[in-house]
Amino acid sequence: MSASSNQPANKNTSSDTHTDSQNYRAMIKSLADTKTWLFVPATRIDRVEKAFASGADAVIVDLEDAVAQTDKAQARAALKDYYDTQHEAKNYRPIWLRINQADSAEFAKDLTLCQQLPKLAGVLLAKAEQAADIEKIHQQTGLPVIALIESAVGLYRIDEVAKASGLLAFSYGFLDLCNDLKVQVDTSSADIIANQIRYQLILTSKIHQLLAPIDSIYADFNDSTGLHKRVQLWSQMGMSGMLCIHPKQVDVVKQALQPTAADLSFAQRVVAEYERSGQAIFKVDGNMVDAPVIERSYQVLSSAK
Repeated sequence: MSASSNQPANKNTSSDTHTDSQNYRAMIKSLADTKTWLFVPATRIDRVEKAFASGADAVIVDLEDAVAQTDKAQARAALKDYYDTQHEAKNYRPIWLRINQADSAEFAKDLTLCQQLPKLAGVLLAKAEQAADIEKIHQQTGLPVIALIESAVGLYRIDEVAKASGLLAFSYGFLDLCNDLKVQVDTSSADIIANQIRYQLILTSKIHQLLAPIDSIYADFNDSTGLHKRVQLWSQMGMSGMLCIHPKQVDVVKQALQPTAADLSFAQRVVAEYERSGQAIFKVDGNMVDAPVIERSYQVLSSAK
């Protein structure tokens, strides 16, 4: 995805402003099938090609948590060198960049780097808390922004942040939020909080016509069973994708998103009957089928492609 051809237009503060730009709507549509967002440390820029080879839909080079404070300048320089040699290649695929939080000393340096990188796909802002920070990134780079909600303040302000010009989507850092909220991780209480966060992000994204939110990382990359269950949870809730921290997670996420044989068979019968009869309401397997069921059946068939 080229940033220059898919820049979201400036938005007003009303909830319908995301519909103002044809390019913005096209970007939302183009990313609807982006399910796996794989992190690569900026100190290991050599892993970008391996990350894409894993089948990840998007690759995020991380200048924030994955890079020690003493290594950030060197990481930026390495990324600039990578772009200088790779961005004109025929097989080049644009990457996303996670930058440091807006109140850090690294933020301005990261923004300068973004301005120097041609064909960058977009920016993830760590610890997003203010609409003004999103707009500053977009105004200075022309790039779409994904806001990472990682603090109580950021979560409290999500409706304000959602109105920012250039905002594409939300994700969240659950471990950071747990630390800030004093929630004990890996408990049933943490699960309740996580689902509440998901619900808030899903609702806010829908109201402001953003891309559906992207779920947080699953830390144990050797636990494919647990990851599979997590993917089914967020996908059933209506989120669009997931942040991944290891290439082996990519296939697990994609497999977990495939409809079951029973769901696929039912969807096929619903669509076949709808297209045969043209009726708005009918029965399949003794179940009443109306517009929402028909729409969902088309979604199931699309997800199986």
